Amino acid sequence: MFNFIRWQDVIDIIVISIIVHRLLQLLVGTRAMQLVKGLFVIGALAAGARIFDLRTLSWFLGKALGVLVIAIPIVFQPELRKMLEDLGRGGSFWQKRKVMKKAEHLSQEVARAIGYLKGQKIGALLVLERDTGLKDFWRTAIRLGAEITQETLISIFWGGNPLHDGAVILDRNSIVAAGCYLPLSENTDLSRWLGTRHRAGLGVTEVSDAISLIVSEERGEVSLAVNGHLSRNLKEPQIQKLLLHYFGGDDGESKSILDRLQEDIRTLWT
Repeated sequence: MFNFIRWQDVIDIIVISIIVHRLLQLLVGTRAMQLVKGLFVIGALAAGARIFDLRTLSWFLGKALGVLVIAIPIVFQPELRKMLEDLGRGGSFWQKRKVMKKAEHLSQEVARAIGYLKGQKIGALLVLERDTGLKDFWRTAIRLGAEITQETLISIFWGGNPLHDGAVILDRNSIVAAGCYLPLSENTDLSRWLGTRHRAGLGVTEVSDAISLIVSEERGEVSLAVNGHLSRNLKEPQIQKLLLHYFGGDDGESKSILDRLQEDIRTLWT
C-alpha cells in the first residue's frame, strides 16, 4: 500500500493539517466555532443516512447544506472578516503567544506578591488601570515606572516603607506609581467594619473603569472592587484568572473583562 504514497502526498497531508489546525485556532472562542461543531454533526448524520440508505434524510440534509452555504457568509461575516485579517497579518498567532506568555509572567508576579502579603497580613491596595486614565491620582504621588515584580510590590507595602499606606497603580506594562491617595467610596451601605483601604479601593472604581485588589491586614483576605461593587475573600485561582485576563488585554474581545471576571468568580464560588 505504501508503494502508492508519493512524497507529494505527504506534503499535501502536512499542509492541509497545518491549515485546518490554524483555522480552528482562529475560530476558538467565537460564534463560528459553534457553527463548525454543528457542521460536524450534520456531516455525521449525512454519512449515516448514506450508509443506511435513508433517502428522505439524505435529501433533507442536502437541501439544508445548500441553504447553509448561502447563509453562513452572511450571518458570520464579522467572524470571517476577522479570521481573514488574522491570516493576512501572518505573524499574529506568534504575537498572541508572546503576549500571553508575558501576561502569564506578570500575573504570576502580582499573584505571588498578593499571596505573600495576605499570608503575612500586610495591608495593600493595588489598582489596575484600564481605559480610563488615572493620572489625576498618581501625578501627586511617587512616579515609579518600575518593572512589575513580586519583590518590588512587597517592598512597597512593607511596614517600614513610607509608601506602604498609599495605593499602587499598575498598567499592563509597569508599576506606574506608589503612595497614591484615592477618593473614598460614598456608598452608605458599606459595612462599618470596612476600613479606609477598602473604601479607597472601591471609590476609585466608582469614578473609573479601574480594578482594585485590596489585602486586609486585619483578616488576611483579598477583596476585589470593580465598577463600584466589592467582592470579598477571593481565592487564589480567582486572583490568578483575574490577573491573566487583565494582563492578557482581553478588553477588546466580544465579552468584556468585567463580564469574564464576574463569570469566573461565579463559577469558582459555586
